Amino acid sequence: MKLFDSAKDAVATIQSNQRVFIHSVAAAPLELINAMTARAPELRNVEIVHLHTEGDAPYTRPEYKDSFFTNALFVGSNTRAAIREGRGDYIPVFLSEIPQLFRRSILPLDVALITVSPPDKHGFCSLGTSVDVTRAAVQMAKYVIAQINPKMPRTHGDGLIHISEINYAIHVDEPLHEFNPGLPSDKEMIIGQYVADLIEDGSTLQMGIGTIPNAVLVALKDHKNLGIHTEMFSDGVMPLLKSGVINNKSKKIHLGKVVAGFVMGTQELYDFIDDNPQIAMLDIAYVNDTAVIRRNPKVVAINSAIEVDITGQVCADSIGQMMFSGVGGQMDFIRGASLSEGGKPIIALPSVTSKGLSRIVPYLKQGAGVVTTRAHVHYVVTEYGVANLYGRNMNQRAKALIDIAHPDHREELEKIAFERFPSMR
Repeated sequence: MKLFDSAKDAVATIQSNQRVFIHSVAAAPLELINAMTARAPELRNVEIVHLHTEGDAPYTRPEYKDSFFTNALFVGSNTRAAIREGRGDYIPVFLSEIPQLFRRSILPLDVALITVSPPDKHGFCSLGTSVDVTRAAVQMAKYVIAQINPKMPRTHGDGLIHISEINYAIHVDEPLHEFNPGLPSDKEMIIGQYVADLIEDGSTLQMGIGTIPNAVLVALKDHKNLGIHTEMFSDGVMPLLKSGVINNKSKKIHLGKVVAGFVMGTQELYDFIDDNPQIAMLDIAYVNDTAVIRRNPKVVAINSAIEVDITGQVCADSIGQMMFSGVGGQMDFIRGASLSEGGKPIIALPSVTSKGLSRIVPYLKQGAGVVTTRAHVHYVVTEYGVANLYGRNMNQRAKALIDIAHPDHREELEKIAFERFPSMR
């Protein structure tokens, strides 16, 4: 490893027409990103590949369109405009399969920009908050350029990287990106309680980030012997771990451990996972493998959606034709949970948007992506109740979903369903 005093020198190896991977979520290495972007006048056609990243993404700015092109594996708020305006694009792919895009050289990587913890006495650094697809990127990139940051927690699992695997590095000392979704609303608390009522003691949970997952976690305080096997988790799991509600004692694999690919939250969460043997941060190709997920009993997968049509098709990645997020790991866990003994895949969402538009719809918007098919859906939850669609025909599904739609929209949905399905007449 060659240590530089400046980020400018560390990123000098990046050349035009190369593909550069950026470390995910809270681990996005801002100093290296800024130094790379500062080289825009001399670079052309550099392809940037990443999952969601927190913080600024200066390479997406219009003035750098000839220098950088964003090829996103998941679309975040910092890349949506670039993709909408043609300075980037989106690759639809299951989160579990992204590592093999790198390992099979479908997306060969020239450079990986990462953030790691300082090396231990044996020379091993840690990928810390984000092992996810970054482990595969580090293994396959021709050059690995790292920010060594004492604020990055050392995590147990697959994220250890020896300094000999890092080509160039700089020292930084800066806080990691933090995220706090805020307190759930009354409506979200009702949704959380409905979901919690579906969760049995001894279940293994997967859930994302946001106010609805937090509302579910708040409603689980009286449950027993819960476990976590999830692509990511946030601050909401900490109280349940500390109280013993989550103890991972009922899991068949990774007994006693929380399994995840990345975390995203506050500094309190990052301090909590630092050198915590309860937490196993693993390669997402393993974490999100349905064959692995299903080995635990009573897997409950809790995911959200942008809209659900009255047959059960779930759009979770776009608003019409505008890319909003991505496929992510929703299908990995929806399928894994459905194959688990006693498992329950759940889609939870408010019945209406902030503008009062129904999120239970007769037809998905033109251009909307079906992330979870109607054949995969089991439970859909809004603040008006739970619709169990598994084993139900189109007529029955429509009735069940209309029953949990907002009352202001039920009449219109019933009218269209009556016209669409002859069996309702």
